[in-house]
Amino acid sequence: MARALYIHWPYCIAKCPYCDFNSHVRKTADMAEWKTALLADMRHEFDATGSEERLASVFFGGGTPSLMPPSLVADLLREAERLWGFDRAIEITLEANPSSVEAAKFADLAAVGVNRVSLGVQSLRDEALRFLGRLHGVEEALTALELAQSHFQRVSLDLIYARPGQSMADWRTELGEALALGTDHMSLYQLTIEPATRFATDVRRGMFEPLDDDNAADLFALTREMTVAAGLPAYEISNHARPGEESRHNLTYWRYQDYIGIGPGAHGRRGDVATTRHRKPENYIAAVAETGHGIAEARPLDRSEQASEALLMGLRLAEGVDLAALTRRFAVPPTGLIDPAKLALYRDLGLVRTDEGWIGVTPQGMPLLDALLGELVQADLVAS
Repeated sequence: MARALYIHWPYCIAKCPYCDFNSHVRKTADMAEWKTALLADMRHEFDATGSEERLASVFFGGGTPSLMPPSLVADLLREAERLWGFDRAIEITLEANPSSVEAAKFADLAAVGVNRVSLGVQSLRDEALRFLGRLHGVEEALTALELAQSHFQRVSLDLIYARPGQSMADWRTELGEALALGTDHMSLYQLTIEPATRFATDVRRGMFEPLDDDNAADLFALTREMTVAAGLPAYEISNHARPGEESRHNLTYWRYQDYIGIGPGAHGRRGDVATTRHRKPENYIAAVAETGHGIAEARPLDRSEQASEALLMGLRLAEGVDLAALTRRFAVPPTGLIDPAKLALYRDLGLVRTDEGWIGVTPQGMPLLDALLGELVQADLVAS
């Protein structure tokens, strides 16, 4: 089994009002200091994990990693390959904003080994982009997308829908335009008002009302219908791809396999241990300088907690979860994982399916995923 490496770049030019990720706005950043810190943190993880497994994927997330100099990306990839080695078909993804400044780096990023880009377009409407706090316009985004498609083997397009006042007709037209752009992967997220974001404050002050649940559910169903028709079915609740073009890196998370996480706020899994890095960039840099790594916490996970996390992640996927394999892996009986009575109820309602030891959420159940997870997964398992 190969493993995955996640590298977090914490900086953005501006903080989007819907974003609750670990991102920070700073006027300057010492790239030599960041190179030293990230390489040291990477070497620490190699010492902890060993070299038995090659890297199947590397993912630069953020923040806005397309703000990184390509030379820094090259240095990090070179060291990762030296330490673990790369799988022959390695996927190397970098999240990017579609600004002209960042798009100008695409050729250099491709030259140093990046072969997949996740482009945060977010909308094909200028008015929506302004509402979402984005600094690019539609024309700039389309130019960046075309440039990305000319440089990278694989390109994913991100959009945010279920925006305030968005109608079925509006989304049908916009999504149709997006599907016509020819990417083999799309991440289509419903706008969620997260705590401690500017949008949460705006809603509390009555500046706008989020789209109601019924209309959001209708847009979700339309999204599923249109992406299936276009040959990009959902393989995860918000992610759609042509067969074979799924994000291999994110599948590592959802299938609950081990992954290495370095950089500010990054999470990782090493067997029975969960690691979390210091979130604030300055604290992360200081910690690496003092200890040789950026870990704020390395917490042992008991089998019940791991089984619960594996279920909660795996049921996001269209493929579902192999309950038999899960019970063997964590030595938990099937009845200790899933409430049998609730499983029978939701299967009869057509919201859940079972097949030769597998359990999955049906397309009809996916809009109700959070509620279903709360009902299906044994309460004592989640609480443990």
